[in-house]
Amino acid sequence: MKPWNLLAATLCIGLVALLSTGTLQAQHDPGPRVGTPVVGGPYPTLNAAEQAIFANGLDQFTEVNDSVPRVNGNGGLGPGFNSNGCASCHSQPAALGTSPSPTSPQVPQPNPEIAAGLSTGAGNIIPSFITPSGPVREARFVRYSDGSLDGGVHNLFSIAGRMDAPGCKLPQPNFAAQLLFNNVIFRIPTPLFGLGLVENTPDAGLRANLASTASARSKLNIGGRFNTSGNTGNITKFGWKAQNPSLEVFAGEAYNVEMGITNDNFPEERNAYPGCSFNGTPEDSHPNSDVDAFTDAMRLSAPPVPIAATTSTTNGQALFESVGCGLCHSENLTTAQSNFTGMSSVTYHPLSDFALHHMGQNLADGINQGVATADEFRTAPLWGIGQRLFFLHDGRTSDLLQAIEAHADCTGDRGHNQDRDHHQVNNCGSEAYGVINNFNALSPSQRQDILNFLRSL
Repeated sequence: MKPWNLLAATLCIGLVALLSTGTLQAQHDPGPRVGTPVVGGPYPTLNAAEQAIFANGLDQFTEVNDSVPRVNGNGGLGPGFNSNGCASCHSQPAALGTSPSPTSPQVPQPNPEIAAGLSTGAGNIIPSFITPSGPVREARFVRYSDGSLDGGVHNLFSIAGRMDAPGCKLPQPNFAAQLLFNNVIFRIPTPLFGLGLVENTPDAGLRANLASTASARSKLNIGGRFNTSGNTGNITKFGWKAQNPSLEVFAGEAYNVEMGITNDNFPEERNAYPGCSFNGTPEDSHPNSDVDAFTDAMRLSAPPVPIAATTSTTNGQALFESVGCGLCHSENLTTAQSNFTGMSSVTYHPLSDFALHHMGQNLADGINQGVATADEFRTAPLWGIGQRLFFLHDGRTSDLLQAIEAHADCTGDRGHNQDRDHHQVNNCGSEAYGVINNFNALSPSQRQDILNFLRSL
């Protein structure tokens, strides 16, 4: 079996391992790999012109936007924001990655949201869930005060009090009160490496891949369906619930939501508070917009590369597949024709089917996005997981074994229903429950092999 097949099997097995205290004592997460990152550069077959486009995109991606007024085309922060640069959230183990931390073997740093929130005289209070040791988080409220569904991001910080925002009085959300009402859920940054391959994977290929596992999934009571665009009906692939249809929309939304910068995709201020708008809109616009550059960086980046296999990781990869992890964490997908050199008809290994699966009440966030309901999440791609520091959509753990355990939820009963594609759904909250049972049936050394395999990716 190829290393990518084994990787898929490894993740599923790891999920099962954490189900009991005895299991926790029997094996452990070896932790994020040390050494030079095996990600962060351009796709290896790009020509010189395409490499230059990637380099420009990465340069813009790592730029800090710590200015409210637009200066020489830069700036526009606020009125509400979470941080002041793309790479402040996506830096582990390199730019385009995931949340940083002081514990990183590659780029140790405290949570950058704290410095961003206090910059230039701002009077922000750092919310209790934002700590120096991380993770980087955005906050969503599940419901409005009248009880209706909310689900939107509520910015951590306001530009009020900053020296470059005179007169702005926009208040911060009252996170302390919302936490008391259990109304706050968190999301951490998703890794962005290799996403041009994902974007260029045709819907027909994704549907065929899901159909190919239908029989095997049925035996483990695993469902699966795609999130789709309400306008075109096409499969959407990006974000924790696969809510975004393209990298450009993904980048534009993040620029607007995370930094408060209006752009051609999202031209309206999110926090249009009197006295807090200092620029014409959209602040970032074509041609040569920042959003275009961010999209280029993601679209032309190389995917993560696993380290050399060992006896343990090879065995773990095979076990990952045999327990059923690969039924959702698919090893192989293939791109369509591409305008970029060497990126056509590429078979790549994300270890994801990019479909939605019910994960139960333990992981449910209560947020609906597109067709994704409160406990449905896109299968998280596992490539690059060897150097990630935080796991699950809210970053609740840095322990890979605990992240796996969190998938084993049979507390919620969804009944013997069928999903919209008429696949049988198990009566436990989490579709991963049967796979986790398989994982728990393994010996401690076998479970450790799966963990070692995942950390090799």
